[in-house]
Amino acid sequence: MAKFELPPLPYSYDALEPYIDAMTMEIHWSKHHGAYVNNLNNAIANTDMEKLSLEELLSNASKYPVAVRNNGGGHYNHTMFWQIMTKNGGGEPKGELKSAIEKTFGSFDNFKAKLTEAALTRFGSGWAWLVYNKGNLVIGSTPNQDNPLMDLSDLKGFPVLGIDVWEHAYYLKYQNRRNEYVANWFNVINWDEVSARYVEALKM
Repeated sequence: MAKFELPPLPYSYDALEPYIDAMTMEIHWSKHHGAYVNNLNNAIANTDMEKLSLEELLSNASKYPVAVRNNGGGHYNHTMFWQIMTKNGGGEPKGELKSAIEKTFGSFDNFKAKLTEAALTRFGSGWAWLVYNKGNLVIGSTPNQDNPLMDLSDLKGFPVLGIDVWEHAYYLKYQNRRNEYVANWFNVINWDEVSARYVEALKM
């Protein structure tokens, strides 16, 4: 039995229409995420790495083969990504996260502008993040499938929210218009889940 498995999507392929189209969701989840899971399992098969959690693999990514870094990151990032989106999402966060965002960035609009900037200025493929690090919320980005849990990442912290800006996340609908995809993505954010991740981070 494979150690890591492709988690089910928490909604139907067309649930995030019109912002993210059904075909993109199906290919993204079944083909791209599915490949990360398969390749990660192959990379750790019959080694001591099979005993480690995904978080343990990522926190010491520099010690393991690059296939573990790339596919382990891809598996973690996408597992989070599906959960932090929802039908009828968007709006603004509430409670502790809303207060923390306003305290850190001045306003929700400023936060949105900074996260958008991080997503649009990430050259090539990668992710833009909101992370919790040592008592602070920080916005940044990482290349490829790197994430802030990795020991070799310039951006460190616990991922509270992340947006996938690989072309496969938006090209069928938006072609080269990453800016349009990012703007529309704010309409599908599951702020309840993001807030739960923030609360989890506070306990660490």
